[in-house]
Amino acid sequence: MKVLQINVAVNKGSTGKIVEQIGEVLINKGSKSYIAYSRTGLPSKSKTIKIGNRYDVYNHVLQSRLFDNHGFVSKNSTIDLVKKIDIIGPDIIHLHNIHGYYIHIKELFNYLNKKNIPIVWTFHDCWPFTGHCSYFDRVDCEKWKTVCFSCPMKKYYPKSWFIDNSRNNFENKKKLFTTHVNITIVTPSLWLKELVKQSYFNNFPIKVIHNGVDLNIFKPIPKIKDDYSKISKKIVLGVASIWDARKGLDDFIKLNELLDDEFQIVLVGLSKNQIHKLPSNIIGFERTENINELVKLYSKAIVYLNLTYSDNFPTTNIEALACGTPVISYDTGGSPEAINQDTGIVIKKSDIRGVVEAIHTIERDENRFGKKLCRERALEMFNKNDRFLEYYNLYLKILK
Repeated sequence: MKVLQINVAVNKGSTGKIVEQIGEVLINKGSKSYIAYSRTGLPSKSKTIKIGNRYDVYNHVLQSRLFDNHGFVSKNSTIDLVKKIDIIGPDIIHLHNIHGYYIHIKELFNYLNKKNIPIVWTFHDCWPFTGHCSYFDRVDCEKWKTVCFSCPMKKYYPKSWFIDNSRNNFENKKKLFTTHVNITIVTPSLWLKELVKQSYFNNFPIKVIHNGVDLNIFKPIPKIKDDYSKISKKIVLGVASIWDARKGLDDFIKLNELLDDEFQIVLVGLSKNQIHKLPSNIIGFERTENINELVKLYSKAIVYLNLTYSDNFPTTNIEALACGTPVISYDTGGSPEAINQDTGIVIKKSDIRGVVEAIHTIERDENRFGKKLCRERALEMFNKNDRFLEYYNLYLKILK
């Protein structure tokens, strides 16, 4: 079996790591794994195909800013991609994030419709069924259920400076995506599945496969002897690839003003400029691909805090659980699905005082929110070997 995955990144960020680990399952099963990507991270075990170059990305970004046509640029690099797909002759094409300024979706889907190759498409956000945005819950928009127009998210990713082309984008995406009948949609959360059922994808099969992590890497470290050992206070940890208002950075700063002096907020994934602007008593680190450093911080923290305002099924939640750390999450998207009453607490969005109370509750009740229970939940539900094997079995089912 030959499977080609397409994603904005390979072995980098949450989706890039998922793509890489699915590829590893395929290879271990004796199948051939190919990954087409725009941005690379760590080396991949799969055979990789680079899509375009950085100048193609820059041009795609510029045109998106000017004309709100994200996903309808990068034509030449997409034509080159489909030529390479033809040579490979995959049995299944597995799409992930095909947004990210690197794919011309019309060229790609015209080819896929012509060849009628079975498609598995993992929705990591809502972009496939909107006219512009990847998340709309921050403004409670429901136009995507009928037709997008006058987009309230125009100034957010993928940002448009002037034009609102959301209606045309919506209608073109609907026509392109729903013409290909051989699509199986996968969502990492029940939350997103329910949204997809209300979109123009409602007639397609939809399967939920939660994300997984490597439990041999993400595991509790009982004694840590490094720079983090110098932090004597109780660590409240936040991790993100990109920190902004959507990820709750402003709420962490507000929280800092309410927390007792015995606690220390630590944020990972900040830019140099953001670190410079942080209050002096918040410790900030830049983004790191050093997983061991993340594991040390997860293990040392008394709680992992996810204050995102828009998300699907954050991998950081299950990384924290795997390291034995309970999670406090806003009631956002599928984020609460990672935890239960013994491994975390769900708080209404923007309820900073509720977050403070939850931190104190977890800190006081170690028996209820113990490391063992968090680890057991990760072992039971989020072992990457179990979760990504579901994709392999899905491929087999589709081919039969």
